[in-house]
Amino acid sequence: MADVHDKATRSKNMRAIGTRDTAIEKRLALLLESAGFTYTVQDATLPGRPDFVVADYQCVIFTHGCFWHHHDCYLFKVPATRTEFWLEKIGKNVTRDERDMTLLIEQGWRVLVVWECALRGRMKLSDEALTARLEEWICGGNTAAQIDTQGITSSLRRG
Repeated sequence: MADVHDKATRSKNMRAIGTRDTAIEKRLALLLESAGFTYTVQDATLPGRPDFVVADYQCVIFTHGCFWHHHDCYLFKVPATRTEFWLEKIGKNVTRDERDMTLLIEQGWRVLVVWECALRGRMKLSDEALTARLEEWICGGNTAAQIDTQGITSSLRRG
């Protein structure tokens, strides 16, 4: 299936996708605030520039888009056009994510990934369920975990 846009239009559209203050980041920020956590955002001094740093609990939180970070869920679809290009690009994101999370853990940080599918879409978790999972992990002692539509898992596997 051919792309409905020419290369220049597609490129312009892709450049317009924000990397900061996204809808999923805004939702997570509201949940963290409502639970009483203080945090900083996008700390450039840390590997991977985590979306949220909750220093009081020595933890960082990433919000990962299911497409851009290759989550095995209903929101991820392999593009029908330029498939090889996209799989290579997404693969590099995944490799970089794994490297950054390893570095953060080595520096003594705890790492949580909250997947886009947990925050939006037809299978998203409720605010109450998300807040409970966030509090459970932040106040707990696990080094690494992820939250998706299934809840919380004590690992950082992709899907």
